[in-house]
Amino acid sequence: MPQYQLPKRRRIYLMRHGDVTYFDASGRMIDPDAVPLNANGGAQARAAGHAFAEQQIRFDRVIASGLPRTVETAQRVLDETGQQIDIEIEPAWLEIRGGKLGSIPDADLEAAFLGVFDGIVPEDTRFLGGETIGSLFDRTLPALAALRDDPSWDCVLLVLHGGVNRAILSHALSAGGRTFYGHIAQTTGCINALDVGAAPRDWVLRLINHSPPSPLHRDTRNTTMEMLYAQFTQYKRS
Repeated sequence: MPQYQLPKRRRIYLMRHGDVTYFDASGRMIDPDAVPLNANGGAQARAAGHAFAEQQIRFDRVIASGLPRTVETAQRVLDETGQQIDIEIEPAWLEIRGGKLGSIPDADLEAAFLGVFDGIVPEDTRFLGGETIGSLFDRTLPALAALRDDPSWDCVLLVLHGGVNRAILSHALSAGGRTFYGHIAQTTGCINALDVGAAPRDWVLRLINHSPPSPLHRDTRNTTMEMLYAQFTQYKRS
């Protein structure tokens, strides 16, 4: 009987950016393309970096989407690990794009906010009247395939967004497919770990939604979009 050869796989650490504040004190929405980490988000990023440093994990590449909240999170992680490495930018992994809230009828707002992250989501579902799940897959997966085709790295850190992370995690969970699992939780500042082999379907999901400041998620029972929608409706009534 021939000796079994263990598959060779590489590691992707996939983070969501740290916490941000999307509404100002008056209830107006802050430009999501420019918003920085808030104090809690900075602490989450440092905690993630400390967790990597404790395990002596070293990254061959670090890639962010390019929005300030992802770049700042990645830099705070690197500051904690002590690595001097350039943060690369991949615009294909920008967050799923919403449309104009003002063009959505009040009766459709709840579904527009929450539907895209509710269970197994059809590809024609739009986020806030904007981008569809199908178009999110269309731009996210080729960049992921290009990353896998690059033989230069063994361990990579991606710092991205809740919607994009769900697309990547769903792709892995469906063994290289396009089924979108919207109910995958992605806490701000969380860490996911995925191993990839040579075959397109060779994915092993090691860790999902690990939050170093609160590993057991004791005080959280709602999603980010549910909390944002609650804030939105509160400000809209006032």
